[in-house]
This record gives sequence, structure tokens and C-alpha cells, in this order.
Amino acid sequence: MSRRILFSSLIVLSAFAWTSQAAAQTVTRGPYLQNATSTSMVVRWRTNVNTDSRVIYGLSPGGLSSEVIKGTMTTKHEIQLTELSPETTYYYAIGDSSIILAGGDSDHYFITAPVPGTEPPVRVWVIGDSGTANSSARAVRNAYLAFNGAAYTKVWLMLGDNAYSDGTDSQYQDAVFDMYPSLLRQTSLWATLGNHDGHSADSGSQTGPYYNIFTLPKSGEAGGLASGTEAYYSFDYANVHFICLDSYDSSKSTGGAMLTWLENDLAATTQKWIVAYWHHPPYSKGSHNSDSSGTLTSVRENFLPILESYGVDLVLSGHSHSYERSYQIDGHYGSSGSFTPSQHLIDGGDGREDGNGAYFKDILGSVYIVAGSSGKTSGGSLNHPIMYLSLNQLGSLVLDFAGERLDVKFLDDGGSIRDYFTMLKAAGNQAPAVSAGADQSVIFSAEASLDGTVTDDELPAGVVTTLWSQVSGPGAVTFDDASTVDTTASFIQVGTYVLRLTANDGDLLSSDDVTIFVLPEGTINQPPIVDAGPDQTVALSINAILDGTVTDDGLPNPPGAVTATWSQVSGPGTVNFADASAVDTTAGFSMEGTYVLDLTGFDGGINAFDEVTITVEQAPQMLEIRVSTGDDDAEESQSGSV
Repeated sequence: MSRRILFSSLIVLSAFAWTSQAAAQTVTRGPYLQNATSTSMVVRWRTNVNTDSRVIYGLSPGGLSSEVIKGTMTTKHEIQLTELSPETTYYYAIGDSSIILAGGDSDHYFITAPVPGTEPPVRVWVIGDSGTANSSARAVRNAYLAFNGAAYTKVWLMLGDNAYSDGTDSQYQDAVFDMYPSLLRQTSLWATLGNHDGHSADSGSQTGPYYNIFTLPKSGEAGGLASGTEAYYSFDYANVHFICLDSYDSSKSTGGAMLTWLENDLAATTQKWIVAYWHHPPYSKGSHNSDSSGTLTSVRENFLPILESYGVDLVLSGHSHSYERSYQIDGHYGSSGSFTPSQHLIDGGDGREDGNGAYFKDILGSVYIVAGSSGKTSGGSLNHPIMYLSLNQLGSLVLDFAGERLDVKFLDDGGSIRDYFTMLKAAGNQAPAVSAGADQSVIFSAEASLDGTVTDDELPAGVVTTLWSQVSGPGAVTFDDASTVDTTASFIQVGTYVLRLTANDGDLLSSDDVTIFVLPEGTINQPPIVDAGPDQTVALSINAILDGTVTDDGLPNPPGAVTATWSQVSGPGTVNFADASAVDTTAGFSMEGTYVLDLTGFDGGINAFDEVTITVEQAPQMLEIRVSTGDDDAEESQSGSV
């Protein structure tokens, strides 16, 4: 009996201890998401006491059938979920091995990223210098949440100065975790280091609150090239390549570790869009002047030539507490006074489809945006010459990618769209356009002159190569230079030959064929004899009857037949042929005047033509004669006007 009582007592004591532990545990931060990929997600949170870590997850709030447990006792919890499916909604809950502390409902979920390179719509929210933890930051947040509605924010960028004034852990709690709790548990946040965050963080050792709080892809696990540091990194989302640089605490020198990595990363990416972001703007006349700041000058002179040489589309920064948006520019690395529109301006319009037209991005041309007004505004002259628009206005950026289209909006703290533009990508590389020239006849002892043409869209960059080859024929063909568009060909036997001109732009091939009729010695193909008929004059309301003749000697054979084609050479209006391929046909005219028409005969080797002039006059006016029976003279008037 005592043993049973003791056993019962132990159960009661154990249950009491478990209940007390559960009651004592609370989540003090998060959960929040990091390092999102198409197959994984990092979930982080904090508790007030040390516990082990557990995430359970599944495809519905009531179907959390998978779990990951880490046995290490800690208050700072971090678990990576792996082997997930792309573009799939997962619900989750956090806790320890005994209890759930948060989640397991419809508000705790995320959607995995698409497979890199695919092109579903992607919405990105961008905030800069948002770390004020005040009513201004709340207004900007609320405006975006209202604008976005039920849509899912797929990417969230933070441009530095995320927590004023020193980036301490408690300041991050106020400015980030208490400010954006719903977004943090649903969307991965990708941050960059600002100068205020850097007061308490060190990029060299990757220590301090900033580096303790964020999990960023230093090993290339989210796409892009491994950087080996969380100070700067890249990641892919759908068809967009995002690059984050450290403009505060890492070396900005050319040839240094960061810019060497940057160039290698850019060289490796095949994504359609490239977006780069960091804290200090290369161009600004807001609360910071890019002409007088050494940091801003270094960014402009060292970062931009590399980025632009690899076709960066959009560059985002903060630091100046304003909104400044550039035209589409390229190659401007000096002070504002050195900006030369004829040299640096790719598109000086507004970039709006309902205005001057969208920006069209082929190879050159980037747009630079200062978006450092998500927590406060600080004025400035706001007159940098590269800027299309500069505003001393609270707000945030909304980016929408859809295939070859990017729409950018600046949303103010009241929910109004204060600026917008569209960038469209080139359709992509097209195969070269090739013409091998007209079919022709040559005597056996003569060479055929090959007159080909090749045009290309210059994508990808490089030289288009061309090659003539023999497709068919009774004997061998010798080309004088098979690699040139215009060359000659000789033949060892009479007959019909098909030759092919092929062009290769390094990626795509295209070709066109030409037929050469090689005739025996002494056989001379004569051109067709063409007569377009006599010149004539017709009324505008009457079709001209065209009575042409085309005769031929039957050479070459094949084809052994001649074709005829009517065309307009000149005239004040348009000509409509009843059948332009018939020797005898009719032609109508849109207005009076003198027209020259051409009848061309082609025997498969030689063309010949003749012209006829048609004078088209206004229809003659009919006169009505009235004979007076009185003393008045006879009246004369136009028919129909009496």
C-alpha cells in the first residue's frame, strides 16, 4: 500500500513539476523566420528560461505531422526545417519536447520559395531606416499591411539602421520584434547592416546583436555564391538574384574580399533580375550628401562599376531619411556636378506606362532608389540631378516581379502611392536572322557569287559566326571562304545544288538555303522577256486593265517555269491588284495621280522587268444643258446640282 501511495505521490509531484515548468516558460521573442529557400526554412524564437527546442509542422493547422527537435538547453532557439516542397504553404508551432508555446493556428505559417529561375509573381516589401520604434514606423507598417491585404509578402528587405540608436538587443526588440510580429512569423526577413546597427556589432568577427539576431546565407545555401560571412551575401528568389553588401564595416576597396566575392557572384548568376541593396546610398541630396561623404563616394566609385558591368537592374539603399528615385542611368561615378545626360542617361523619362513609357532594360541602365524614410524624415536639398523624383516623405517600397516585368511603387505612410514606375526586360536572345540570297543559275565553268545577309540582336555579347555548307547536289562544292557571308562557290559537275548559310550567336543557330542551277557549257540562260503593256489613262472610279506578257527560254530546267509579279513603284496613293501574280490582271487606285507599276518575270535564275505608267484622273463631270423657251439664255450646271 505504501509503495502504491508513494508511486501515486510521485505521479502527482511529477505532474505538478511539469505544470509548473509549463507555466514558467514563455516566448519572449518571435517566432521569426530566416534564410528561406525553396526546400528549407529557419525558425527562431526566444524563451525566458532554458529549454530544448521543437518545431512541429504540416500542411494544415490541424495536421502538424512532422517535427524537428534539438536537445540543447537554451533560451535562443533556432531550428532549420529541410526537405520541404517548393511554393508550398506550411503551418507550424514552436515549443519544447513537452509543450507547444506558440503556433499551431492559421496565423503561424510560411510559403516556401519557388525553384530558382522559375517566374511566379513575387511581391517584395522594402523598408529603410525603420528602427525608430515610434508612431512614424507604425504608420508606414500599417499603410503597407492595408495596401497588401491578404496577399503574401514573399521577400522582405531591411536597408539598415534597423534599431536606433545603437542596434542593441533591447532596441531590436522594440524596433523590430515588437513592431512587425505578424510579418516576422510568416515571411523571412533579409537585413543589411546600417551604421547605427554597427555601433554594437562587428563584421570582422560577426559578433554583436545584429549578427546574433539574424541567420543569413553565408554558405550559398539560398542560391548565389558562398561569401563565408553574414556581413554580405546573396540569395535567389524565383527569377530574382538579390545581393546584400556591407557598406559600413567591411572593406569597400576594389580587390578586397567583399568586392572580389561580388564580381564572382555576379559572374555566376543566371537570374533574369538583379537587385542589390546596402545602407549607404551612392547618390543622395537628402540628410546626407553623396558629394561630401567619403563612405558614399567609395560606394559609388567602387561598387557601381562592378554592378553595372553585370547588368544590375535596381539598387536600393537608405541612410538619407528621404525618398529619392533616379532615372535609368549608367556609368556615372563622379560627383553630382559631373553628371552628363548625353553620357550617363539611358532613359530620361518617368518610367511610367501612362507617362513617358516604361524603362526598357536590355543590357545597360539601372535605377537607384534611396528609401530611408520608413521611420523618420530629415529633409535635405533633395536636388541630385540623376533623380527623377525626391520627396521628404515617410514611406516604404513595394516591388512586384512578374516574368519580364518589374513594377515599383513608393507607398507613403497614409497609404497613397507617391511614385511608381515599370521596368521591362528584353525578350531575351533571339536567333540570328539569315538570308542566303536569291536562287541563281551559273554556267559550269563559272563561280556562283553568294550574297548572304546575317543580322543579330547582339545577345549574348560576342561575335556571330557564319558558315556556308553544301546540303545537296550531284558533286562537291568548293567555297572560296566558307566562313564569310559574301563569298563564291565553284562546282565539279552540272546539276542542281542546295547550299546553306548558318549563323551562330554563341547560343542559338539559324540558317537559310539557296538553290544554284549549274548549267552545261554553251547553255546560256536568257532573262525572261517582259512587257507590262502600254501606258494608259483611267478614271479614278475605274480599274486599269493590265495586259502584260512574259516569255522565257525554259532555262534553267528545273524549274523550267517563269513566275510573274506586279508591284507598285511609285504613285501618290495605294494600288490594289486583283491578282499580283497573274500577267493579266486589274488594278484599282486610292486617289488620282500618276502611278508607275512594275511587272517582273523570274525564271528561277534571272529576273527581268518592265514598267507601265497609269495616269488616274478624276471622273469626268457630266453637264446638263437646259434650253430656255423664253428670252433667257440657256443655263449650264453640273449634273446633280440643279
